Amino acid sequence: MHARVLSWGTLPEQEKKKILSRSEHDIAEVEPRVRQIIDAVRVEGDAALVRYTLQFNGANLQGMPLRVSESELSDAERSLSTAVKDAIRFCASNVRTYHEKQFPGPMTLGEVLPGVYAGERATPVPSVALYAPRGKGSFPSSTYMMAVPAQVAGVPRVVLVTPPDTEGKCDPATLFAAHLCGVHECYRVGGVQAIAALAYGTQSIRAVDKLLGPGNQYVTAAKRLLVGVVDVGLPAGPSESMIIADESADPRLLALDLIIEAEHGPDSQALLVTPHARCAEAVVTLLPALIAELPEPRRGYVTNVLEVYGGVILTRDMTEAAEVANAVAPEHLQIATKDPLETLSLIRNAGEVLLGQHTPFSLANYAVGANAVLPTGGKAKTCSPLSVRDFMKYTSIACLTAKGHETLRDAAVTLADYEGFPAHAKALRERRNDEP
Repeated sequence: MHARVLSWGTLPEQEKKKILSRSEHDIAEVEPRVRQIIDAVRVEGDAALVRYTLQFNGANLQGMPLRVSESELSDAERSLSTAVKDAIRFCASNVRTYHEKQFPGPMTLGEVLPGVYAGERATPVPSVALYAPRGKGSFPSSTYMMAVPAQVAGVPRVVLVTPPDTEGKCDPATLFAAHLCGVHECYRVGGVQAIAALAYGTQSIRAVDKLLGPGNQYVTAAKRLLVGVVDVGLPAGPSESMIIADESADPRLLALDLIIEAEHGPDSQALLVTPHARCAEAVVTLLPALIAELPEPRRGYVTNVLEVYGGVILTRDMTEAAEVANAVAPEHLQIATKDPLETLSLIRNAGEVLLGQHTPFSLANYAVGANAVLPTGGKAKTCSPLSVRDFMKYTSIACLTAKGHETLRDAAVTLADYEGFPAHAKALRERRNDEP
């Protein structure tokens, strides 16, 4: 295995474009097939869900309820070790502590002018669905990362969908996390078919107002195609990570951290960006032995990532390293420099920034408390990490006294006349000045 070492200053534009686009080409390629599945679920409902679950997951759900029963939730909890359950409780508690601080206060109503009051009120989204992937592993951590802020926001209906195994059973730790964090409904269905069911509804699964959660290129493509049918939330596709390092960083820790997100799947991205060739060489030398210790299929995933979408990028200096980070806008960014806060001042675009080598991606993914569901595909330039705000919407509130009405009226009439809206102007001109 040979990790790519690329010099950003001399890199052809086509290669830069590939780094910046990640696996976007792969996502575009699967869209025609994804559209077929979506259309089938929209027309056939549960029958299509059963058929595609057998085809893609090897599980025959014929005659089996799609919704996970209460007894299955209890069985899932009993099947888990105390250590796993305690770890989930501990990490979910940290996530709750972090997200409770995001909960908005009561309605605001401030004075704009004498007699003119305006503000806003936050209320939860009526229903949301959380997608917990399973194709390349089990992810109870993704479940509590999404379910906790939904519960904090007070969403009345929270749904979880997750792919089953070949026997039709869902990952027990994922079910335990869902139950722990207040999920109301769990369904044994995943992939494109699950996304389509949540958007259109089927005989067993009622449609939702919003759906969230990370997924592979197929799930990402499905969400893109369903924009306008359902709110698909922030773009959370194949995993991405970047490390910015200088000569002060421990090369072995850099190598260990570089392969963390790469083991998620072959369509992930993992980059080390440094202006120091000696640092790059040391990391590249260490990588083969570390990767060889991984079991399959993780070893194959990491190898593919570092040869296709990832690798090491050499820059002229730390300023150019930050420019690369801001152009890529990675999902996860670790800063392993002598003064991480100074380097942070150069960063504008990243889903999360982890300062120092005591803060690896692993701990952020599970236990720190900040949400690990983050924008991917360069969308960290405009999108934020998942939060309580994603499960709420805001309504503008306004109130005028008679004096406030009079203060605003003339300007509004003038603009209504200019824009050609006579009814707007008439409603103001014909109001009595003494109306309360």
